[in-house]
Amino acid sequence: MGISRDSRHKHRRTGGTKPPYRKKRKFEMGRQAAMTKIGGKRVRPVRGRGGNIKYRALRLDSGNFSWGSEVCTRKTRIIDVVYNASNNELVRTKTLVKNAIVQVDATPFRQWYENHYGSKLGKKVRTDEPVDAKKSFAVKKKHAERQRDLFIDPNINAQFDTGRLLACVSSRPGQCGRCDGYILEGKELEFYVKKMVKKRKA
Repeated sequence: MGISRDSRHKHRRTGGTKPPYRKKRKFEMGRQAAMTKIGGKRVRPVRGRGGNIKYRALRLDSGNFSWGSEVCTRKTRIIDVVYNASNNELVRTKTLVKNAIVQVDATPFRQWYENHYGSKLGKKVRTDEPVDAKKSFAVKKKHAERQRDLFIDPNINAQFDTGRLLACVSSRPGQCGRCDGYILEGKELEFYVKKMVKKRKA
């Protein structure tokens, strides 16, 4: 028995069974879930209906993540899966699926921010870091203009101290072979932080 995506096997809303007027068809076929894990990149092409190719990611360790409020997208390393609304088993097995909440490496975003604004990120002030190289007058002027309307969410700023940012996967790793997403901000970030705190206490 293969995996079928038909609805003939389902009961009616009243609870009655539907008569089986035909057998399974190839165009109703489904496949095993990819269950993409964190690890060295391993992607397999799969032929679909009409000769179309899907890319089944079996393992991925990085992806393109977007920082929406700063309009900055960087390729970064995926560190861990921390929350999944649909199934806790996918968190335990560290499975990458769409809408999974993951931790990504903050370094590429920190480097971009410090280069773009000329100011440090994080609540902790580092004293062991080397003194910045001399900047030209034009660069100082550019940084001053950018810092005029600068605002960063305190919750995101605090995450830079740990070197990890919470992000949501928006692509489908089992279908397109990529794990891309966006950095959580604002109300959405607060919501998931509360959810994870509640889960730890339980």
